[in-house]
Amino acid sequence: MAFDIGQSRRDLLVVQDLKKYFPVRAGLLQRVKAWVKAVDGVSFTIREGETFGLVGESGCGKTTVGRTILRLIPPTGGNVFFDGEEIFKLRRRELKAMRRHMQIIFQDPYSSLDPRMPVGEIIAEGMMIHGIGRNAQERAEIVADLLQKVGMNPYHARRYPHEFSGGQRQRIGIARALALRPKFIVCDEPVSALDVSVQSAVLNLLRSLQREFGLTYLFIAHNLSVVEHISDRVGVMYLGKMVEVTDRETLFRNPLHPYTQALLSAIPMPNPKLKRERIVLTGDVPSPLNPPRGCRFHPRCPRVMDICKEVEPPFEQKQPDHWVACHLYPSGVTVPNAWQPVEKNASPVN
Repeated sequence: MAFDIGQSRRDLLVVQDLKKYFPVRAGLLQRVKAWVKAVDGVSFTIREGETFGLVGESGCGKTTVGRTILRLIPPTGGNVFFDGEEIFKLRRRELKAMRRHMQIIFQDPYSSLDPRMPVGEIIAEGMMIHGIGRNAQERAEIVADLLQKVGMNPYHARRYPHEFSGGQRQRIGIARALALRPKFIVCDEPVSALDVSVQSAVLNLLRSLQREFGLTYLFIAHNLSVVEHISDRVGVMYLGKMVEVTDRETLFRNPLHPYTQALLSAIPMPNPKLKRERIVLTGDVPSPLNPPRGCRFHPRCPRVMDICKEVEPPFEQKQPDHWVACHLYPSGVTVPNAWQPVEKNASPVN
């Protein structure tokens, strides 16, 4: 599926029908008995210089998408184009050269740093692999500069990860990702393991670094408030499928998919005198080992129709630059504002 973005910025990353299935093995010979469809036909684009937020419940396949794009895990199917090159067809040497331009910030700042290496070596390791810097002294200068850019002191290069807090470790992870001067960074829930007081500082750091270095982000998160703060465009995933993609303002003002509407209804209102009607989803998320027939969301959807139980909805553009997979909006029909938060005056506090 191709996206007609209609924007001046070019597409840096194009994901087409991405699939990643994990085998379930059983028996004495460990034969494959079934497949877990973690990512099942996901398509989206990320434009140069923007932040694309990818949201959904835990287990929906967000992290698998990010790691498959980087070829940290092999894909089952689909195509990914980065800067015009098809990543899945690259050989080992070509992939190594490409990875200089594609980096990742991991979710857990505690397990993603080698405890046996000082911080300076952790940051400089990628530079040594890719031949950046003429000698150790030049690499040490680059490390010192990167530490300052992420809000730390150059002398921290001699210390070990266990000497730092979670927020400081995540800043070290950010400096490591920046060391190769990449164009694109996968931010895999980079603030979910941090205290709320630290999250905003790390998010603001990521935004300032994006402006300074011209970075493009795939920002994976389950917290919609975080996504609203940092993203330009947002994709919503459910059980391995992309159900809605649009710009941030449109998604939070006029979400079309019932699942997106339910997610947004759970966000607390900033004004305590106002309240929004809560959409409570019943039942549990189905297993990706045996997903439901038709629309995968139909067992929990409050607006389910008979067609939803039999036919999988196509992922189509329903409004300008607004893509949705839902039978509520037939092809060729103009979609009005489908969802307006019901806000009522709360009873006065005595």
